[in-house]
Amino acid sequence: MIFECVVNVSEGRDQAVLSELAAAAGPVLLDLHADPDHHRSVLTLAGAAEDLTAGVQALATAAVTRLDLSAHEGAHPRHGVLDVVPFVPYGPSQHLSHPDLGAAVALRDQFARWLSASLGVPTFLYGPLPGGRIRSLPQVRAAQFETMAPDFGPGQPHHTAGATAVGARGVLVAYNVWVSSLEVARRVAPLVRSPAVRALGLAVGDRVQVSCNLTDPAAFGPAALYDRVLEEVRRAGGAVGGAELVGLLPDSVLRAVPRHRWDELDLAEDRTVEFRLVGRT
Repeated sequence: MIFECVVNVSEGRDQAVLSELAAAAGPVLLDLHADPDHHRSVLTLAGAAEDLTAGVQALATAAVTRLDLSAHEGAHPRHGVLDVVPFVPYGPSQHLSHPDLGAAVALRDQFARWLSASLGVPTFLYGPLPGGRIRSLPQVRAAQFETMAPDFGPGQPHHTAGATAVGARGVLVAYNVWVSSLEVARRVAPLVRSPAVRALGLAVGDRVQVSCNLTDPAAFGPAALYDRVLEEVRRAGGAVGGAELVGLLPDSVLRAVPRHRWDELDLAEDRTVEFRLVGRT
């Protein structure tokens, strides 16, 4: 069985450090997307459970060793140098909208315990929890250390690494739409939010975006999101200036978009998980 892990780190500018992190991840690394304005990078790893775990642990060790949250500033919210580590079941047997997360939960809990015990970083779990509860990543961001104790590790942030959210979830597509002003972005973001879309209006350098996570991309993919943002932006008197795929997406999500729209939507065959997996072998 193949698993994906989309590691978000709080570094998007120092190419030498990013090269070190990529090298640490090893052969399971499929993609590195760095954003200097967000000062954040997304590293997509995938492989069998044992290989993936080894790659994520090596990447985590490098990130905690090399990065310092106290000196960090950037457009994207963050709570640690190793900010978010989600484990995702991936493969033809997995239904994108209704995945079986049991094995991913086991990998999540194993990694969260290891990170806290080995590197002293407090970890907050999200996704399915004992007793049938479910905790979302936004809930972790809103409550960590104030009304929520870490699931593993010390009760205060690591002095340079902060804290880490470790999750088990289905496939997610990170997708941004560039718009004409921050006022428009902040007006539009709440209007496009839904159970399948998380959205924020952010200033990114000298540009502005509606920054989105598509949490059910099989049901509501990049084309639907782009068209919805375009509609609301025009209604707000603004303009759309293009789109940005962050990292990779499933081949099935790409194929659901008419090919003639791929360039417009910043999509391509070589930016799918499946293409990178085949290329690696």
